[in-house]
Amino acid sequence: TWVKYVERGTFPETKRYFTVLRCNHCDDAPCVTICPTHALYRREDGIVDFDGDRCIGCKSCLQACPYDALYIDPRNGTAAKCNYCAHRVEVGLEPACVIVCPERAIIAGDIDDSGSEIARLIAAEPVQVRKADQGTRPKLFYVGADTAALTPSLHEPSERLMWSERTAEDASLVRSLAEAWGS
Repeated sequence: TWVKYVERGTFPETKRYFTVLRCNHCDDAPCVTICPTHALYRREDGIVDFDGDRCIGCKSCLQACPYDALYIDPRNGTAAKCNYCAHRVEVGLEPACVIVCPERAIIAGDIDDSGSEIARLIAAEPVQVRKADQGTRPKLFYVGADTAALTPSLHEPSERLMWSERTAEDASLVRSLAEAWGS
């Protein structure tokens, strides 16, 4: 899971939008289709899961995923991704990200159950998905998201760091240490 932010406005009238980027557990997941060893698969409950023992590290899934949700685990050289904490869901628990989020910004559940909190939220609020044009039918919905946060090409990258007014070059640890030590 990665968290992206986009700032809108001009100081002092600015607002920061945060977006959680992760596997979208698509109904028509291209990573599942392209995987030559069937290491990626869609479970009955809709979770796109992963069998690391079957993965050969070919990276086809990384290229197929329009959401950049997969990566190569440097420890074992195989692909890895969010699996919606399937081991927790199987025993009736929510995914860990839902439990630890102090703002309840992540809501999980069965969107096909009209009585579930997530289904009611999707029915009541305007929601967006990332890259709907890809035809993957993603199951990760964003409430109140800024379009630029969901579409990276709509936002110009900032020359500033997230928590600092210094440029990336000024904040370089190597440079700071070299200057401090007179190298």
